[in-house]
Amino acid sequence: MPDLFWTPHSGYHWDRTKRRFFEGWYFRLTLPESGESFAFMYSIDDPAGQSALSSGAAQILGPGKQYLYRVFPAVNQFWAWSHRLGLGHWGTAVEPLARYLSPDRFFERVHQGYQATATRHQGCVQDAATGAIARWDYAVEPVYGWGAPASPPLPTAGWLSYLPIFEPGWQVLMAHGLATGWAEWQDQRYEFAQAPTYAEKNWGGAFPERWFWVQCNGFTQEPDLTITAVGGRRQALSQSETVGLIGLHFQGQFIALISLNADMTWQVEPWGTWHVSAQDHRYRIILQGKTDEKPVPVRVPTFNGLKFECWDTTQGHLQIQVWQRSPSRPETLVLEATSNLAGLEVGGSGWHQPWQFP
Repeated sequence: MPDLFWTPHSGYHWDRTKRRFFEGWYFRLTLPESGESFAFMYSIDDPAGQSALSSGAAQILGPGKQYLYRVFPAVNQFWAWSHRLGLGHWGTAVEPLARYLSPDRFFERVHQGYQATATRHQGCVQDAATGAIARWDYAVEPVYGWGAPASPPLPTAGWLSYLPIFEPGWQVLMAHGLATGWAEWQDQRYEFAQAPTYAEKNWGGAFPERWFWVQCNGFTQEPDLTITAVGGRRQALSQSETVGLIGLHFQGQFIALISLNADMTWQVEPWGTWHVSAQDHRYRIILQGKTDEKPVPVRVPTFNGLKFECWDTTQGHLQIQVWQRSPSRPETLVLEATSNLAGLEVGGSGWHQPWQFP
C-alpha cells in the first residue's frame, strides 16, 4: 500500500505539555457472514502523568453486544508514532520498553495489551471485573482513506483542523479496508478473510457536548460502499457551534456533504431512530437508521475522565439513498442500499428529548 494512504492527523497529537488532554482511537471489524462485529476503542488521558486522570484504557464492543473494559494505568507503557498511525499500550508484558513489536513476537512478549498500525492490529485483553478475554490478530489492506482515491487523503474537518480552533479534533483514518486474520471472544474463534474494517480518531481537551454517529461499510449487495455521518455540538474557540457531515465512498467516488456548505437536517431520537439528510447542487443523500435493541453504554473521554456518556449498537438497520441533482433535469436515484450491520450511536447530554437540526 503506497504512503499516500497515511491520512492527515494519523499521528499522535500530544504536545508533551501538562494541559488536560486525551486522544482516542476507534477500530471496527465487521463480520458479515456471522452478523457480528468487533469495535475496539483505545484511549489515553493526561499522558504527562500529572493528574489523577492519567491512564489508558481499552474497550471492546464484541459479539452478542458484550462489552469488555480494561484500564492500563501506567502511561509510560503507552506508545504512539507522531507522524503516522501506530500505537500500543502494555498492561503486563515481558517487553520492558513500550514500542512497536514485530508482529510474530507480539504474543510472546505482551500478555495484556494491544498494538495497531494502518496495516496490522493485535491484542490480548482481559476484563478485570468479569474475567472475559479477547484476543485478535489481523492484517489490514486499506481501500479508502478520506477523500477521492486518486488524490491525497483529506482532513475530515478541513484545513482548519490543523489550527487550535476546534475541540475535539476528529479524523476518519480509514473509511474502508479489508481485514484478514482471526479474533477470539472467550472460547469462540472467528476466522475471516477480507472482512470490512474501519478506523477513526479524536483528540483534544474536550469532547462534544452532544453528538450522534452513523457508520457502515458492511453492505452485502454493495461491498465497496462505506458511509460515515455525524452531527455534534462542539467548541470553536470560545463559542459552541453545531456541525454535521455525511461522507460516502463508492466505486472510486467520494461525496462529502458538510453542514457548513450544504443544506443538512437531522431528527435523532434519544434512542432508536436516526433520520439524516443533506444536499448541495450535485447530490442529495438520505440516511435512515433504526434499531429495536437496547443500547450498550460505552465510556468516552470527558473533562473528568472516562464516563458512560455514549450509547451504541453495531447491529443497527441502515437505509441509504443517493440522488444526483442537476438544474436541467429531474433528480436521479443513483444508489440505494441497506444493511443490518450499521454502527449507530448517540452521546453527550440532552438526550431526554429528540434532537432536531436546524
